[in-house]
Amino acid sequence: MRFKLTLEYDGGPFHGWQRVASGPSVQGALETAVLKLTGAHAEIIGAGRTDSCVHARGQVAHVDIAKPFAPQRLADALNAHLRPLPVAVLGAEEAAPDFHARFDAVRRVYLYRIAVRRAPLALEAGKAWRATRELDVDAMGAAAQRLVGHHDFTTFRDSKCQAASPLKTLDRCEVRSCDAENHSGLYIHIRCEARSFLHRQVRSMVGTLVEVGLGKMSADEVAAALAAKDRARCGPVAPPDGLYLMRVDY
Repeated sequence: MRFKLTLEYDGGPFHGWQRVASGPSVQGALETAVLKLTGAHAEIIGAGRTDSCVHARGQVAHVDIAKPFAPQRLADALNAHLRPLPVAVLGAEEAAPDFHARFDAVRRVYLYRIAVRRAPLALEAGKAWRATRELDVDAMGAAAQRLVGHHDFTTFRDSKCQAASPLKTLDRCEVRSCDAENHSGLYIHIRCEARSFLHRQVRSMVGTLVEVGLGKMSADEVAAALAAKDRARCGPVAPPDGLYLMRVDY
């Protein structure tokens, strides 16, 4: 039976989603849980190969399991075997035999969280990027709109990206501010939606938008950097801590 799994995880302890020899991975943790549960090796295929320290609230994966399971029982059993790792199976459902978590996805939604405050992050260390200077949210929002659409995103593409083409369609890039609870500062949320993204594209765009927020770049300069198709024109790449894979649509 093929199962579709919806997952949540803290990326901090992992070397990313993909199984690697150099350290723990989310994929590896899930495959170990399946092995403990069923006694058989099974490959877990994820919708997005999140980087080291990148989090997920709605990652999707699929797995083939020979032993019959009710979906909720499978989710509960996997969660039991995942403890104490910060990975949770939020839901499991039977999927068509040809369902593919990665290739069938039509939209991926990422959220980047920036905390604007002078004080260090005590409760959210590793969960947001701390900016110690005020950022111009309106300017960031205007610049973000220059990235929306079908473009060659070479400027915002990691040098190790393995995608066949730098051409992508960014459906949405929205910047908004929200007050944090208990007067602990301001949070800026940057939401990006597309069918697929290049390696570190979101973090590259966020780092450039922060340069706009600091007054170091304008919206026109962001558009010119995009058009240049030159990685050297990209701003500093934002750290992984603030990035979340929120949802995958099919």
